[in-house]
Amino acid sequence: MASAREWTPFSRYRHSLWLLTRRDLKVRYSTSFLGYFWSILDPLVMAGIYWVVFTVVFHRGGTSPEPYIVFLLTGLLPWMWFSGAVSDTTRAFLREQKLIRSTKIPRTIWILRLVLSKGIEFLASIPVLAVFAIATQFAIDPAQRAQLHWEAFLSIIAFVLEGVLIIGIGLIVAPLVVFFRDLERAVKLILRFLFYASPIVYGLTDARLVHRVNLDRILAFNPLTGIFSLYRSAFFPKELDLFAVAVSAVLCFVVLIIGIIVYRRTIHSVLKEI
Repeated sequence: MASAREWTPFSRYRHSLWLLTRRDLKVRYSTSFLGYFWSILDPLVMAGIYWVVFTVVFHRGGTSPEPYIVFLLTGLLPWMWFSGAVSDTTRAFLREQKLIRSTKIPRTIWILRLVLSKGIEFLASIPVLAVFAIATQFAIDPAQRAQLHWEAFLSIIAFVLEGVLIIGIGLIVAPLVVFFRDLERAVKLILRFLFYASPIVYGLTDARLVHRVNLDRILAFNPLTGIFSLYRSAFFPKELDLFAVAVSAVLCFVVLIIGIIVYRRTIHSVLKEI
């Protein structure tokens, strides 16, 4: 069992968490010329690539909600938080082994700081979405203009659920990678698969067009489906699927509970191994 210190209320250690998070952000951007603008440039380039591929090459614009670039960004931006944070947590206990062994702060903070730093990057990239949403207001066709709806407040719930999900996965993956190093590469492969198994370049309304199977109900058991549904409902209310949201909420907290159990049972062995 983990020591009581590991589960001491984080109000006592939140300053340490914030210091480590700030350090991560400074290290990541202080030595680069563009600094913060990488948080904007990265999703901008990715969105541009997918927009060209799916609208210019495959002419997807006519079958998906418009404007498609806004539709794409509402799924792509939260995905980049998820994939980046999960990928980073695979080495949460391996990057700074000596510091982890020598400090007395809860080792969970080494996972939480990665989730928090990537979450801040996600929030910092939202201006990209805002710029495109504003730019669509100059479109001649009213159907091409992005309209913000009251469902935008549901993004707060989506943010919390996504954070819970990433923390849960991090608590599972971070300690297990110490014993099974191949798991790090396996996680990257799973993330590639999960990108296309999640409604990012397509939406739940697209999935409902597949009448042979209940694809939208199958997708609902991917916890990211309900989360992206909440994010997208800010501009596309028809994408809100309460069933998918409910399933996602349950799965997120189940993953968190499993993560806590795995972490508590492995942390002492992890400290000996590193």
